[in-house]
Amino acid sequence: MARRHLDPPPRGDRYARARHLATLDAAHDHAHIYRISSGLEFPWDYQRALELALLRTFAVPSIGGLVDATGQFAHAGQRRYDDTLVLMAALAKYGYDSPEGKTALGTINRAHSWYAIDNADLLYTLSAFVFEPIRWIERYGWRPLVAQERVAAFHFYRHVGLRMNIRGIPGRYEDLERYNREYEAVRFAPAPGGRRVADHAVDVACHWVPGPLRPVMRAMAIGLMDEPLRRAFAYPEPRAASHLARLGLRLRARCSRLLPPRRRSFYDHPPKVRSYPGTQHDYAVDDFGVSAPTAVEPRWRRRT
Repeated sequence: MARRHLDPPPRGDRYARARHLATLDAAHDHAHIYRISSGLEFPWDYQRALELALLRTFAVPSIGGLVDATGQFAHAGQRRYDDTLVLMAALAKYGYDSPEGKTALGTINRAHSWYAIDNADLLYTLSAFVFEPIRWIERYGWRPLVAQERVAAFHFYRHVGLRMNIRGIPGRYEDLERYNREYEAVRFAPAPGGRRVADHAVDVACHWVPGPLRPVMRAMAIGLMDEPLRRAFAYPEPRAASHLARLGLRLRARCSRLLPPRRRSFYDHPPKVRSYPGTQHDYAVDDFGVSAPTAVEPRWRRRT
């Protein structure tokens, strides 16, 4: 997969990249489009939306139950977030067929190989990583996505899913979106394990702000969840916090429109990874990933 580069946009022309992306072929140029969209146009939004996508999977009892059984979010929630986002970033930056991309995929596949995970759950998780950022940006982005950005995200993750040996990935954007909607309607359900993992995940986010602000952060995080997700976690809707969070995100989008185009990609200048000392530049892709399970109930382990 050849890596293509985009010349810096005219200074101050906030929409130059969108016009460029709209001229490309979403299937053929999907990796280039996704790298530009997630790394230069909407890096902050993609990070928040992928965090929400990960949280969303815990509303499925079989997924939330497994993650709860591993204890990963209870004992190392920040690291679990970091591992997921860093590995996904490696795929976007280098490409899924690059040496770094293959290492990232190997880490992901190895972590999944220890557990009895249903293919339908893997396919749903893949779909969440496609559609949650699209829906987030539709609500809170500084501009709408062009059609090529949406379809390119689908093709990018479809290729990733094929290399993860996920079966039955639809060949069309609309079919995967339908699967995502129908799966959530049928499979989202309250479960003790999913609620525990959700609590741990929200606690991780709350620790990103000073102590006195953490109750407000928790209320706002829950407030950004839609009704099916809150219902699955048995969270009441914090109406005031929900309104404040959505208002703040829309205000951020309006302010972002006034900024000059971003010239440094998130992937080339990532923020510090919280659960690791130093900076992300001090680590290679193969430093990330979870260790083999030690005390997980047999029902969650893959039969060998």
